[in-house]
Amino acid sequence: MFILQNGKLCGQLESICTDEEDRLMVKIGIIIGSTRPGRVAEQVARWVYEHATKRTDAQFELVDIADYNLPLYDEPVPPSMSTDYVNEHTRRWSQKIASLDGFIFCTPEYNRATSGALKNAIDFLFHEWNNKAAGFVGWGSFNGARAVENLRLIMGELQVADVRGQVGLSLFTDFENFTQFKPASIHEETLNTMLDQVVAWSKALKTLRE
Repeated sequence: MFILQNGKLCGQLESICTDEEDRLMVKIGIIIGSTRPGRVAEQVARWVYEHATKRTDAQFELVDIADYNLPLYDEPVPPSMSTDYVNEHTRRWSQKIASLDGFIFCTPEYNRATSGALKNAIDFLFHEWNNKAAGFVGWGSFNGARAVENLRLIMGELQVADVRGQVGLSLFTDFENFTQFKPASIHEETLNTMLDQVVAWSKALKTLRE
């Protein structure tokens, strides 16, 4: 039975709408893409997280690849061929990535590419990445642009829909002494645009996977 209250249909229809909203609520992982001592990646990722969690259209969590202690890729079978992993660290990493609907990769730029640690973590899995969305926050002497371009090529192979918006941070103007993250306020608008796109595509692709 539907009851009209204050111009809104309540009762069963309201419950159906709430259930649908819950089903479409997506989980986005903000991936800290560096493991080196003295890294600034955690500062950047926490800045992204603080802004992202002000939103109500998705759930966000920090995912630190350092917490998973992944060695150089050591599974006997490529992940595109099997998800029957033999190592506990791979299974833990697989469970985390499988639980997420989209990703924001926070990456430094090393030698015109992303970090070796992040590339290695990505390479551990295949199917867990498929048909999900991704956005990027990069930093370096050229705003991390080449690291992000490197990741975009990788995402294509993994069937991840990478969004157009991205955040580029300069080591010279957004970091004090190259170590303390102090972003210019203009980056907030760019970040919000990228988050809009990641959430929208994550929702669309979630329905595709289901």
